[in-house]
Amino acid sequence: MAFSAAELDFLLADCAAGSPLINDATTYQLTKKSLVQDLSHLRKAHGDNARALVELVQARRAGKLPESWLMDSESVQQATPPVVAAWRAEVLKAAGVEAAVDVTCSIGTELYALSAAGLRVLGGDLDHQRLRMARFNVPEAPVVRMDALRPAFAGDLKSGVVVADPARRNSSGRIAKLEDLQPPLPELLDCYDKMVVKCAPGIDYSEFDGHVEVVSVDGGVKETCLYSPAILGRGRRAVVMGASSVKETVTSDEPETDRVGGVGRYIVDPDGAIVRAGLVRQYAARHGLWQLDPHIAYLTGDELPAGVRGFEVVEEVPLKKARSALVGLGAKSVEILVRGVDVDPDELRKKWKLKKGNAGGNGGASGAGAADTAYSVVVTRIGEGGAAKAVAFICRARRSSRG
Repeated sequence: MAFSAAELDFLLADCAAGSPLINDATTYQLTKKSLVQDLSHLRKAHGDNARALVELVQARRAGKLPESWLMDSESVQQATPPVVAAWRAEVLKAAGVEAAVDVTCSIGTELYALSAAGLRVLGGDLDHQRLRMARFNVPEAPVVRMDALRPAFAGDLKSGVVVADPARRNSSGRIAKLEDLQPPLPELLDCYDKMVVKCAPGIDYSEFDGHVEVVSVDGGVKETCLYSPAILGRGRRAVVMGASSVKETVTSDEPETDRVGGVGRYIVDPDGAIVRAGLVRQYAARHGLWQLDPHIAYLTGDELPAGVRGFEVVEEVPLKKARSALVGLGAKSVEILVRGVDVDPDELRKKWKLKKGNAGGNGGASGAGAADTAYSVVVTRIGEGGAAKAVAFICRARRSSRG
C-alpha cells in the first residue's frame, strides 16, 4: 500500500537520522503468522507510523531493489528488474544516446541505471510521493512532477530519448493492444520523436514500426520494450538474461532455418523471450536444431545448446498411451510441458495417477532412486487438420555440460 505524505515525512526523517527506527523494525519477523503481534508491538512504540515501517521493511525484503531505498510493495512489484534497466541503459549508450527523460519514473529504477551509464537524466511522474522516493533513491537525478503527455523539459534533454512505462492493466485486466496503454502509445509517439516504451510481455507489437526487444530473466519473460526507429532502426531482438548478466541475444537479422523433421536425441523448449520475439527459427539455425512442427516452438536436435536445459527422448507415444508407457518405465513423478494441445498439465497428472515413492519400495523417493523414477513428458501437436495428432515424448531432463 502506498505511503501517505505524513508517513513518508516520518521515513525520510528517520533516514536522515541514520534509520534507527527502520533498523529496529527489521528485527521483527513480519510473517503472516507473526504480523498481528509484530504490528501491535510496533504501534506501541511508533503509533500510526508502524504501518509505514512494516510496509517499507516487507518491500525491501523482496530483494528486488537496493535495500537502502525507500519503496512500497506496489512500486517494487511494478519496478523494472535492475539487471534489465542496466541492460537498456547500455543499449541506449551504445546507440549514441546522451540524455534521457523518464516520464513515468516512479521511485527511480530507470533513472538509477541511466545515470550509472553516464547519461544526463530527468525524471517525471504524476505521483508526488513516488517522486519524493525517487529523489531520495537517486539524489543525483533531478525529478519534477509532470504529465507524460505534456513535456516539461527543453534544451539538451529535448534532443535525447524519452522512456515511458504506461499502465499495463485497466478495468478489464491486462492490456494487450498498444492503443489501450495508459497513456496510449499513439499519443506518446505524437509527443516525442525518440521513445523507449516498456510494455507487458504479452503486448501485441505487430503494428509497431521500430525495434522490438523481449527480455527474460532466469526463464521468466519480464517485458517487451519498443524503441523508435530513430534510436535502433527496425527489427526484433530476444535478450536472455540470468540474475546478473546477459546469457544470449538473438536477432531477426540472423539466418533462420525452415527445417522440420522427426525428433532427435533431445527436445529443447526455447526461452520465452525467444518465443515471444518470434525468433525460434533463428535460434534453431544458430544451434543446429530443427522444429518438430512448423507452427510449434519446440525444437529438437542431437546436441543441447551450451548451458541449456533440455529433454533427452526415451520414448515417443500417442498421448493416449503415455500413461501406460510411464507405468512400464516405473515412473513415479512427471514434469509435463504442453504446446499446441488443449490439455491442462495438472489435470493430466491427476488422470495418470502414477504411484508415488521409490520404485525400489524403500518408503520414499529420494537420492538416485528418485532420479531414476522422475521423467519429463513433452506433449505437442504434430501435423495439421485431419492429420494432426497429439504426441507425448517421454524424456529425461538434462542440462548441457558445454559452456
